[in-house]
Amino acid sequence: MASIVQRIRDYLQSPKGRENVEKARTAVRDPQNQQRLRRLMDQWRGRRTHR
Repeated sequence: MASIVQRIRDYLQSPKGRENVEKARTAVRDPQNQQRLRRLMDQWRGRRTHR
């Protein structure tokens, strides 16, 4: 049985994996998503959120 790391590598090299990676890269570039992520990280770290 393949290790979990090898299974992840295989998935990322598959067509579906590459498609999902590209979707994630596109989502990260969106300023609104960046702001949401910053708020989430601030909450997780115990800091006040900015609005």
